[in-house]
Amino acid sequence: MRIAFFSTKSHDRDFFDQANQEFDHQLDYFEPRLLPETARLAEGYEGVCCFVNDRLDADILQTLHGGGTRLVALRCAGFNNVDLTKAGELGMTVMRVPDYSPHAVAEHTVGLVLALDRKIHRSFNRVREKNFSLEGLLGFDLHGKTVGVIGTGKIGTVMCRIMRGFGCSVLAHSRSERDDVKDMGVGYVPLKDLLSRSDIVSLHLPLTPKTHHLVDEKALSGMKRGAMLVNTSRGKLVDTEAAIEALKSGSLGGMAIDVYEEESDIFYQDLSGKVIDDDLLTRLLIMPNVIVTGHQAFFTEEAMESISRITLQNISDFEAGKAEDSGNTVSAEKHTK
Repeated sequence: MRIAFFSTKSHDRDFFDQANQEFDHQLDYFEPRLLPETARLAEGYEGVCCFVNDRLDADILQTLHGGGTRLVALRCAGFNNVDLTKAGELGMTVMRVPDYSPHAVAEHTVGLVLALDRKIHRSFNRVREKNFSLEGLLGFDLHGKTVGVIGTGKIGTVMCRIMRGFGCSVLAHSRSERDDVKDMGVGYVPLKDLLSRSDIVSLHLPLTPKTHHLVDEKALSGMKRGAMLVNTSRGKLVDTEAAIEALKSGSLGGMAIDVYEEESDIFYQDLSGKVIDDDLLTRLLIMPNVIVTGHQAFFTEEAMESISRITLQNISDFEAGKAEDSGNTVSAEKHTK
């Protein structure tokens, strides 16, 4: 099957070409993001393969459909960038990779927690300037602290397990409760209680209209003073302006994010020689109690191998008329946006 890949980097080509030796699809790679001005590149392709910052709104889906596209193969778990209702109206199939490596994201989350707590980012820069002072680098033991995990899907569940291994008390809040999470000694509580009791709050849930700005001014004001907020899920779960105000006042002790509300025009590019035209991100980058990474939590060898293999299998399933049987299709009927 002939597939147009958007938002591709060298690592995408390397992993997908390797995995495609088993599937033998025709993969054509385009570096630009899928946008109104690039959608025509997919003309004549039965399928497109897209990533987190590609746009798949109604107009773009209409353009793709007019060019012959019938499959949108997402090489990610999230699908908030897709107008599922329009895709359904056009008869287009949307498939994703729901499970690639929950360990990759959870482990990166823990890395952010440790780095922010122990000021590793500040110490790294300081030592490079031959400054070995400990002033301002005081952290706290994770052991004995309370960690709140919002969302206990596969990633959130791994996060709970890791933090229990550190000797933390773990609270959880999720749309549905899992017995395996409870068996770890994790207690499910209302969101308000989780925020008020947790020293660290970690977000592990999809972006939907219901979760948009879940962490807003009200939620931040209900958090334990000096607590840490970590987000490796989707940027728009957090109201960035409200978070900055909480950081400035000291009510929020620190924030570590691998995702950002307006990341689509910034992340996955080298902008080191340019001025970033985003005042909120610029303010975050200069705060000593904030760590920002560029949506890399998923980026491990194991995860990339899994993403490549599952995406190509999804394409094969669609080609064979077995897309619905795979369990990886998404639709407006199945998923309330």
